[in-house]
Amino acid sequence: MKVHDGMYIDGRWTPAAGPESIAVVNPADEQVIARVPAGDAGDVDAAVRAARAAFPAWAATPPAERAAKLTALRDALAARKDEIAETVTAELGSPLAFSQRVHAGLPLLVAGSYAELAASYRFEETIGNSTVLMEPVGVVAAITPWNFPLHQIVAKVAPALAAGCTVVLKPAEDTPLTARLFAEAVHEAGLPAGVFNLVTGLGPVAGQALAAHDDVDLVSFTGSTAVGRQIGATAGGAVKRVALELGGKSANVILPSADLEKAVKAGVADVMANSGQKCSAWTRMLVHKDRYEEAVALAAAAIAAYAPGERIGPLVNAEQQQRVLAYIRKGIAEGARLVAGGPEAPLETGYYVSPTLFADVTPEMTIAQEEIFGPVLAMIEYADEDEAVRIANGTVYGLAGGVWAGEEAEAIAFARRMDAGQIDINGGRFNPLAPFGGYKQSGVGRELGPHGLAEYLQTKSLQH
Repeated sequence: MKVHDGMYIDGRWTPAAGPESIAVVNPADEQVIARVPAGDAGDVDAAVRAARAAFPAWAATPPAERAAKLTALRDALAARKDEIAETVTAELGSPLAFSQRVHAGLPLLVAGSYAELAASYRFEETIGNSTVLMEPVGVVAAITPWNFPLHQIVAKVAPALAAGCTVVLKPAEDTPLTARLFAEAVHEAGLPAGVFNLVTGLGPVAGQALAAHDDVDLVSFTGSTAVGRQIGATAGGAVKRVALELGGKSANVILPSADLEKAVKAGVADVMANSGQKCSAWTRMLVHKDRYEEAVALAAAAIAAYAPGERIGPLVNAEQQQRVLAYIRKGIAEGARLVAGGPEAPLETGYYVSPTLFADVTPEMTIAQEEIFGPVLAMIEYADEDEAVRIANGTVYGLAGGVWAGEEAEAIAFARRMDAGQIDINGGRFNPLAPFGGYKQSGVGRELGPHGLAEYLQTKSLQH
């Protein structure tokens, strides 16, 4: 077990204000692999003061120079790619191949995109007799989740730095080791002291202190809708900007003309990715009544390939495991047909949940309305497109979704009727420049690409 004893504040590793620490547990074997400091309000204050002091000079740094620093940061992360993947696997439980491809690979793509945007973005334009300036909002509090630890850090920190903001990062307490690797990469890239700061700690202590700090100008948070409401209320009291990427209950709508086998297989893969710990997961599969039983059989065959401990990893901790198992029991109690998986843990050691498939799910059931955040797929039958739209839009969430049809135009026409922020058409590939974020209680604001950069800017107009 490795013990870490500092926070990254003002360009150096600094001893924590208090003696408390957080145990980091490997969810695959339930062993403590490290301890990190549990930061408090004193640590947060020191980090925010450092960010505030560094802000004027960083905001005044030409965009091309900020772009060069982001390129150096991307390169420093690339040099640590193997270590990052191994660290994510150790603290999150993700299979190593997935960690290498997604947890370590995706952040490099996003960091590179913001290095390019910092150099090309129009921070100034002329509209009539006005010069319109896009200026950095100030000090950013970035509060990130455990499910995609490095991606979520980069998706917040990179655009904030590109905009000219300074940052204090509070990562999830379950996955702080990846955040420490990111801080090491920042240091190696040569960012000025105070531009980026890291405080590890518990959400109700360090996270709350950071969101409430008077010298924080914007809070960017990714996590549950319940916590997002609390952060929004805290920030609102100080008229502070927020960007909230919250929960989801995304619908994967398979229209009658679709390639059913391809659509079902892709839908199962989407829900199983990262052990179902993905806010954008297509956890509701909607299939026309004439092809429903065929789709159920295809889904059962596809889900059988995801063996716990091999192709699918554990959930992040014991609490999350028990939460997901409780939802599975709720689905059975409410009358859904259990096709695969179930409420028994598949392995004696580790926080595993069997990949679970429910059929005959009705839209009002709990498992069709609430975010489960585990490897659980609910299949729902519909009679016509109007009913499919009502079901797809019939939750408090609106983060993501998928639509499948024989012709792309048919799928796009349906997608236009869905209340969701990002919808994939016939399995459209990921675009790191496309805005990501939700409607309704799935959040406020967008991440990635130029829309993500705009979240960290404020507008000034000069009339002349």
